[in-house]
Amino acid sequence: MSHRIVLLPGDGIGPEIVDAARPLLGRIFPSWEFTEAEIGWGCWCRDGDPVPAATWAALESADAALLAAITSKPARAAEAELAPELRGTGLRYRSPVLQLRQRLDLFANVRPIDDLLSDDPAFGFTVVRENTEGLYSHDLNMGDGPAGLWDVVKRDATVRRSAPAETAVALRVTTRFGWLRLLRTAAGLGRRVLVADKPNILRESGAIIESTVAEVAAEFPDVGFTVANADAIAMELVNDPGKFDVIAAENLLGDILSDLGAGLMGGLGLPASANVGAKFAVFEPVHGSAPDIAGRGVANPAAFLLAAAMCGEHLGLADGAARLRAAVRTALRESPTRDLGGTATTAEFAAAVAEAL
Repeated sequence: MSHRIVLLPGDGIGPEIVDAARPLLGRIFPSWEFTEAEIGWGCWCRDGDPVPAATWAALESADAALLAAITSKPARAAEAELAPELRGTGLRYRSPVLQLRQRLDLFANVRPIDDLLSDDPAFGFTVVRENTEGLYSHDLNMGDGPAGLWDVVKRDATVRRSAPAETAVALRVTTRFGWLRLLRTAAGLGRRVLVADKPNILRESGAIIESTVAEVAAEFPDVGFTVANADAIAMELVNDPGKFDVIAAENLLGDILSDLGAGLMGGLGLPASANVGAKFAVFEPVHGSAPDIAGRGVANPAAFLLAAAMCGEHLGLADGAARLRAAVRTALRESPTRDLGGTATTAEFAAAVAEAL
């Protein structure tokens, strides 16, 4: 059985880590048939959209996608770097990662946080965050935002001192539907699910989360569910990461906690993630496009390879995924890249993975 995989090299170091990884992936997953498609900053600058129509078409006919790296910049920089004929036309940059998550309904972001650099691992847990709701779903400037929303927020004393165009509102969207499917996903990842939130402060949205936790806990009597304050969880992650199994959170809090987990692992060059929906999934490293080292051949491809291992597991290729994961672990210890204090180049690290295989 063949699997159609869309490769999305993206920006910065993305193309070079895809080039280093592709021969390894073809070797360990011979059923994969690759199609390469454009995404990212170059597409935005040229066309005014970071996800071209041809890329959407490729994704619609694929089994999964591997995304390498994306560059995002503030609104002024995005406008300034557009092709001259597109400037001043009202185009607004919208993160291609958010576009993928929302259009493909990739509702869960799954990030394994593993102690990859130790012979005797001290921790191994997973952060799963809701991908389509939360504080990342609506970020609105009140200058052109809904009048009804402005009528609500202007009741605050500080807002009354500000003009609509000088006020922005991020909405934390929380639904029972969204949390039902997130928590059911979390229940399949471990035996102890800790829900990170701020229900003592965000009482209305927190109440929906807590009631949904109780509902899902009844469905999975063999899985323990607990709700705790996200800031307390962050402290405990630093003090004793080995005690965690699965952490579930809304978008912003899950993003922060999983990056804390990346620090525990040794840096953003190591963790991978899966954006999972009911019908499709996109796998990617957690790191960004690292434009400061792009083209120098020193980027660490480990996270992209680990994302590919997650993709293999998702497609039922557990043996190949386990082999790839073990080979990456070996290469991290024997041929670390510069971000980990070693000297290996991108190509040398890939060669070390090939040798370990």
